[in-house]
Amino acid sequence: MRGLGRALVAAALVGVAVAGTAGWAAGDAQEAVTGPPPGTAAWRADTTTGHPLPDPASASPREVAAFFGELSGPQRQALARRHPQVVGNLDGAPVALRYEANRRAIAATHDPRYTRLAAPDRQILAFDPRGRGQVAQVYGELEGAAHVSVIVPGSDIDARTFDRAKDPYGTPAGMAAALRDADHGATAVIAWAGYTTPVGVGVDAASGRLAEAGAGRLARLTEGLDAVGAPDPVLFCHSYGSVVCGLAAHRTDASDIVVLGSPGMRADTVADLGTEARVWAAKDPSDWIDDVPHIEFAGLGHGTDPTDPAFGARRVPAADAKGHTGYFAPGTESLNAFAAIALGDVR
Repeated sequence: MRGLGRALVAAALVGVAVAGTAGWAAGDAQEAVTGPPPGTAAWRADTTTGHPLPDPASASPREVAAFFGELSGPQRQALARRHPQVVGNLDGAPVALRYEANRRAIAATHDPRYTRLAAPDRQILAFDPRGRGQVAQVYGELEGAAHVSVIVPGSDIDARTFDRAKDPYGTPAGMAAALRDADHGATAVIAWAGYTTPVGVGVDAASGRLAEAGAGRLARLTEGLDAVGAPDPVLFCHSYGSVVCGLAAHRTDASDIVVLGSPGMRADTVADLGTEARVWAAKDPSDWIDDVPHIEFAGLGHGTDPTDPAFGARRVPAADAKGHTGYFAPGTESLNAFAAIALGDVR
């Protein structure tokens, strides 16, 4: 009976949270974009290289890297011209070739929402126009980088909003730029809006459905970084993005996983994440996420607060950050700590 009582209390708390009185309000249900990129059928049918092309649905990033390593420069360029949406999203393909392919893919959409992404100074590592649109942009030089960080965002982020001017430190682009400034350009940072995020903070944000789809895409991104010789990344996971990182943790080779403003990682302790990465957690005193019940019941809620000492994460100081999106604001102790972690300066 005691166990049943706890379960009923948990269910009631989740219901209150989803209703909005504890931080979760109404939101629109989203359909996760998954599977290989558009244009895959034409790619599979292409025989111009004299060899089967790696299947985007099944080939590993290492297999993709090996395939491109055997091609001549003109052959690579020809594939990028014929199949820009595939090459631009193919983890393991040469980084510079992906940038070029994505410029072509973005221009081909003729969609004014994405025109800015095709600018010559943009290094777009991935672009998918399906659904609300997904994008990943690299800040700095990924090839040859000594340190790489990946920003994993939370709700309301897509290809249109990932670099919005409003509330910049709540966007992956703003966080990436702030981190680059704080470490004086010593790292390459990927602003990754590469999964379907919840809209608003409704049931999608309270469940793990979209996070599970995103976790697979994040794990493949890190496999692709490894395949092209990039160092093990540091993952900075904001809000619902920390749920994605928690579910992906055992499938990545991240050196560190840093969560901020987290509703939970779908784990009771760091050990439950199944990762060898160092896990860090930050939460400032004014973040509304602290009002969300840190429980998980019937698929809703995300479990233990990662800043709870019992969880076992290393605590990132964040006393001077403001609200839910202030952790990367210049001058904050949290941003200074993030820069040190990104550079591997903290033991």
